[in-house]
Amino acid sequence: MISQTEFARRRKRLMSIMGKNTIAIIPSAKEMTRSRDTEFQFRQDSDFHYLSGFNEPDSVLVLIPGRKQGDYIIFNRERDPVKETWHGRRQGQEGVVKNFKAADAFPIADMDEIIPGMLENRSRIYYAIGENKDFDDQVLGWLNTLRVQMKGTDPQGEIIDIRHHLHDLRLYKSRSEISLMKKAGKISSEAHKRGMQKTRPGVYEYNIEAEIQHEFARNGARFPAYNSIVASGENACILHYVENTDKLKDGDLLLVDAGCEYEYYAADISRTWPVNGKFSPIQRTIYDWVLKAQIAAIETIKPGANWSAPHEAAVKVLTKGLMEMGILKGRLATLIKNEAYKPYYMHKTGHWLGLDVHDVGDYQVGGAPRVLEPGMVMTVEPALYFSENDKSVVKKFRGIGVRIEDDILVTKDGYQNLTADVPKDADEIEALMEAAY
Repeated sequence: MISQTEFARRRKRLMSIMGKNTIAIIPSAKEMTRSRDTEFQFRQDSDFHYLSGFNEPDSVLVLIPGRKQGDYIIFNRERDPVKETWHGRRQGQEGVVKNFKAADAFPIADMDEIIPGMLENRSRIYYAIGENKDFDDQVLGWLNTLRVQMKGTDPQGEIIDIRHHLHDLRLYKSRSEISLMKKAGKISSEAHKRGMQKTRPGVYEYNIEAEIQHEFARNGARFPAYNSIVASGENACILHYVENTDKLKDGDLLLVDAGCEYEYYAADISRTWPVNGKFSPIQRTIYDWVLKAQIAAIETIKPGANWSAPHEAAVKVLTKGLMEMGILKGRLATLIKNEAYKPYYMHKTGHWLGLDVHDVGDYQVGGAPRVLEPGMVMTVEPALYFSENDKSVVKKFRGIGVRIEDDILVTKDGYQNLTADVPKDADEIEALMEAAY
């Protein structure tokens, strides 16, 4: 769990970057209609959560460095016994001051009256420009209100997108964040193992999805970090397949890409296993090359290495594998330069991971790949896909997709695999599945 002390430290770090005579305005997420008068389960905006831990909708967080009355202000819903009886408890203004350490709290309904005065004479205004048109209009409305109050004098300071600075802070995980991500990885690892043990010809993809979701929920992670991919046979060649409706067939592979969200932090794991518990020779050949590529990619991760190193290592191994399997012909360096592997491996080898499954943070700095530093967490997910309709490969390869993905923390000495508990050696997968039969 993230302490209020840590949330305060995050705000202080952001305000030190903002400097004096500035203001930051961060809106919460909104409740979203699912159908007619029902809503999706509310999930707070990640930036808002990162700075406050306050997880109610219809709220706005304001930071004003150096403000005498306090630099951290929350606008939120008032207490309402009738609405709370129907829809759940609210913190109200007293609650956010007491429990979330806001220096000041005001009803959200009073925001249009109060914020224009807070904007007056601020040299820089930080918010996520362009992310929410309605909020853009609201900020401009406040500035227009202030302009009228000041009799035509332009009150507007420089408007700066807050995401660059805020997302750079989010890229480096604290000890508390790493602890939560390890927990998310552990729960997700157990879910994948459960999925392997429950896989049989004749069950449906959604049955395996349900087993995975059950393991998430029973360990305190009620929701997946993203829509689970449970893709059997040729469905595995669709990168973001989420229908999860087909029956599992004897002789096919099952590709599962699933991770839980635990206290707002995501895990992201992919494994591929045989529906009947035994890899065929051609499946095993493809699988082993992907595994070799993943191991090679992970081994490049250490402080001082750059973001592109794992991808380059994976591409080199996968291209060698495609040559060994007779799919590509030519010189290795030329094939890599010409991206001859791309019909079979069309995505990058990883992404940042944290509060969002595709977490924030720049991948390039100064036109060059970002240098890895301790506290960063990234996925490593090489793959090979051979479409059922790809006539450029012989028939035995078609309809096979393999992806292997783990969550890797950059440490001061190298790396730590946060999802190492899930078997990925083919023999180990077969042994786990055989033991469950």
